Amino acid sequence: MTRPPILQSLNLRAGDWVEVRSREEILSTLDKNGRLEQMPFMPEMFQFCGKKFQVGKRAHKTCDPVNGLQSRRLPDSVHLEGLRCDGSAHAGCQAGCLLFWKEAWLKPVNGAATANGSSIIAPTPARGCTEDEVLRGTIAAEQSTGAEEPIYVCQATQVAAATTPLPWWDVKQYIEDFRSGNVTVFQMVRALVFWTYHNLCGVGLGFGSAMRWAYDVFMKAVGGPPYPWRIGKVAKGARTPTGKLDVQEGEMVRIKDYQEILETLDEDWKNRGLYFDAEMVPYTNGTYKVLKRVNRIIDEKTGKMLKFKNECLILDEVVCEARYAKCRKLCPRAYYLYWREIWVEKVAGAKAVAEERAKARLPS
Repeated sequence: MTRPPILQSLNLRAGDWVEVRSREEILSTLDKNGRLEQMPFMPEMFQFCGKKFQVGKRAHKTCDPVNGLQSRRLPDSVHLEGLRCDGSAHAGCQAGCLLFWKEAWLKPVNGAATANGSSIIAPTPARGCTEDEVLRGTIAAEQSTGAEEPIYVCQATQVAAATTPLPWWDVKQYIEDFRSGNVTVFQMVRALVFWTYHNLCGVGLGFGSAMRWAYDVFMKAVGGPPYPWRIGKVAKGARTPTGKLDVQEGEMVRIKDYQEILETLDEDWKNRGLYFDAEMVPYTNGTYKVLKRVNRIIDEKTGKMLKFKNECLILDEVVCEARYAKCRKLCPRAYYLYWREIWVEKVAGAKAVAEERAKARLPS
């Protein structure tokens, strides 16, 4: 079946410039729940209509961690550089998720030709949906009237519905990673080398400890991060430690050394229930700006608002790069990583920050 012209793939690549279509054009692509191919267009996205942005990465695949480790295939979608959800239509959710943009909601800036040579035909606004319906679509339609708390719907809660399974061994996804401009050859080789090394460490031949030690020695020599899969030092059943710095948005913090952080983690890599992911290891010993203190996010599995007992931090430009993921390598979703205050320390003044950054640029 031929897709309508507005739904034809643009084959956008990282670095391409696009214009977000008008409200009327976008509304014409949506169903009565404010979705296109099950992916919601959220009220937070209307502010970008008519504006030009650069494609950050092609979102041909993504992750859905609450429903399993497997990667997911997503058709005709991209992430635009720096455009994240501000949570304004979802009770102030602070997750700051990178927004998904269906190509039907965009048009190339430099003319009417798509990357594959086919022409773009502007849609006739048919009002498939209204702005009020988009707003109503942020709450689950099946929610009972007497429910104690809202069940929210957003792009993050709809990932499973809007995607299909993508096995890690499907080579085409890695070809697309490179052809789309999402990753460089170096990044692909680095991920492949680590995956191979990590699997050799775990084959049970008795060489795992020696290989992890050798990895740390080599990476220290070249200025890279240590082996990211280490067991926390807090004994099973013991309570993990906590710390409070009261750092505020805009302040600078230094992430502690990985070995220091391991002293705060249990055997499941958690501190007070918050998981320390392997993707956080490359940021250890670095200095970053605090973007916000986080105390509420939408649970992607249930749609309910989660309220943290202990606030955590998100840091500027500190995101998941899917370097070490077992099943969703090189995922472009760029989740913000959550940090306990016990994992960071305050940086005293701009001079210290400058010294840290200069030190990081020095060759090993």
